[in-house]
Amino acid sequence: MEVMYENSEICVINKPQGLAVQGGEGVSKSVDTLLSEQLGQKIYLVHRLDKETAGLLITAKTPAAAAKWTTLIAGKKIQKEYTALCFGYPVVNGKRQKCGTISGAILQHGEEKSAITHFEVTKNAIVKTENGEEIEFSLLHLTLGTGRMHQLRIQLSSALCPIVADDKHGDFKKNRIAKKILGIKRLCLCASHLSSSDPAVVFGAENALSVPLPEAFQAAIASVFAAE
Repeated sequence: MEVMYENSEICVINKPQGLAVQGGEGVSKSVDTLLSEQLGQKIYLVHRLDKETAGLLITAKTPAAAAKWTTLIAGKKIQKEYTALCFGYPVVNGKRQKCGTISGAILQHGEEKSAITHFEVTKNAIVKTENGEEIEFSLLHLTLGTGRMHQLRIQLSSALCPIVADDKHGDFKKNRIAKKILGIKRLCLCASHLSSSDPAVVFGAENALSVPLPEAFQAAIASVFAAE
């Protein structure tokens, strides 16, 4: 695990793509076991990332620290930002929007829970396929207003802007085309930035951490915007 910041309470890592956060049935490798071995002590999960989502993940060294940092996230003392490559362009309330907010209820364990995602399109391109069909791509900067399971994947899909290579909530036809013509095989989503405006919440010299996008994600972006 690449450690981005560590103190007596927490260890923030850059989680690799394809690695589960928590162990369980059918999971041979996971952050909770591998990082515990690496640090020589048990670690406790503060929040989670999907297996195929890379990026910044906060873990805690004690149950008390886990409870503290979970509360800080729930209380919006910590801002989690993501980068995503999507098909299409965000459509909210029937209108294409360069920036805005996607809000609505998401079904979680049989219960509807409110979810909020703030977005901004930073780049946009139209790519032509071999048969002349046009596919639109957008690169998005995302900020979580809430933290529901698969929230970004679900809400971006509902805004007609599904994440590229999302095999659960995405556009399966376009995924196949993107794989064939651009070689994109992996989910294009990364937890790229963590920050806090609260001086009592410390991680890093400027209370902010950033990581580069995974190589496969960078290659996907290069392929899309080189092909436009």
